[in-house]
Amino acid sequence: MIRRLFYLSLGAFITFWVMRRLQALHPNHVARRTADSAAGMLRQVRDFTFDALGEAAERETELRARFGLDKAEENN
Repeated sequence: MIRRLFYLSLGAFITFWVMRRLQALHPNHVARRTADSAAGMLRQVRDFTFDALGEAAERETELRARFGLDKAEENN
């Protein structure tokens, strides 16, 4: 009796787990996860680009000030 109850519970659990896995593979779910991942990656690329361009502009300003390039352009 206990053995049958154990196997019945195990079967119910496995059925539930398999159904959840199959639902996760549904095309709508896969597409949504892919779109969310792509949006997150795009956000990270934008943040990196914004930071890199800001650092490059700062460095250019430092180099122009150090070598006096701003003054040379004003004289021309």
